[in-house]
Formats: sequence, structure tokens, C-alpha cells
Amino acid sequence: MRFQAPESLSEQIAQHLGQRIITGQLPPGERIQELKVAGELDVSRGSVREALLILERRHLIEIFPRRGAVVSQLTPKLVNSLYDIYIELLCMLGRKVLERWSKPEVAGVMARVSELQSLIDPGKSRRDEPTESVIEAGFEVMRHAYRMVDNPFLEETLENFKPAISRTYYVALESFRGELAETERFFQQLASAVRRSDAAALEVSIRAFGEHQRRQVLSTLRQAESA
Repeated sequence: MRFQAPESLSEQIAQHLGQRIITGQLPPGERIQELKVAGELDVSRGSVREALLILERRHLIEIFPRRGAVVSQLTPKLVNSLYDIYIELLCMLGRKVLERWSKPEVAGVMARVSELQSLIDPGKSRRDEPTESVIEAGFEVMRHAYRMVDNPFLEETLENFKPAISRTYYVALESFRGELAETERFFQQLASAVRRSDAAALEVSIRAFGEHQRRQVLSTLRQAESA
């Protein structure tokens, strides 16, 4: 049985602030004041300070001497650096899944994919699209893959990427109407490749979707810069 300690208060604060950054409620350049956050959440400044260090490690904020914590900018360099590594890690996860898959485990992956598809309704208006729910459902598919692969180092590394990747994915989903359909198509291709145990098709799908996401995010940044 695997022991899991409850999340610390600092981690809970980091997740709360991190989600606000990911969804754009705290925009790039926004200052995060320890005293204000401590008062709003009724926690100590020490816990907030530790939470900010966690967010800095996740590349969601930067901490400057005398200026304090500031929400980091999404730059083309940061996005390219992130996707260069993330795509490779996903390909590695996919290869390991195919090395160890079994029918019951694949059924679990299919169930997670079906849950994601149920969240995507082409008839909904843009403001009704469940952006955060879709992102979380995508990570649930990955978490099921973790259990199949049973590599704690790969799992930990990919989970550490979640906040930064979620932030970029949120930008793409909010900026491009067709992104939900593209996401659904990707997971359909993924599920089909796993069922056929087709490693080549799996990697092609992962790389194509990763590069597509990269282009969409970079396009959004360029549009914002020229506005």
C-alpha cells in the first residue's frame, strides 16, 4: 500500500493561486502580495511565502528582490522550451504504456477518454464550454497511464509540468473555437493506437497534437503582442 501524506497548507495555497494564474484571473505582471493573500485566506505569511516558492518552481511566478512575487510572462521562448521537453516525455509515456498494456487497463483508458468526450458538446456556446473540466479530464487519462507504467520518476516529472502546460492549454482553448474538437480528435486517435498496440501511430498522434498546441499558443502570444 502506497502512503500518501495529506497536502500541506502551503501546497493548498499554491494550488489556489496557481489555478487563478492558469485561468488568467491573475494576469502576467500582476503582483502577488504576501500580506494580502494571508489576510484573504486567513493563513500565516510564512505559509504564503512557502507557497510562492512552490509557484516559482512551477514557473508560474517570478520573485524579485524588493519587488516581491509577480505572475510570470508567457513568452515564445518559455513556450518552446516547455513543449520541447513535454512532447518527448509524453512520447516516452506512450511507449511504456504499449510495453505493459493489458485489456483491463486499456478498458480503463477508454473509460477516461469517454468521460472527456462527454464534456465536449459541439452545440454549446463558447462561454459554456467546460475549459477547466476538459483540461483536468485530459490529465486523468494521463494518470491512468501512470498506473499502467508504474514509473514514479516519469510520473513525478510529468505532474510537475501540469501547471505550466495547463496554463498554455487554457490560452489555446480560450482563443480558438475549434480546440475542443481538436482535443477530442487527439484522444480518439490515442485510444485507437493503444487498442491496436501501434507505437508508431501513437507517437505520431502525440507529436502532431503537441506541435499543434505549440503553434496555437505562440499564435495567441503574437496576436496579444501586436494588439
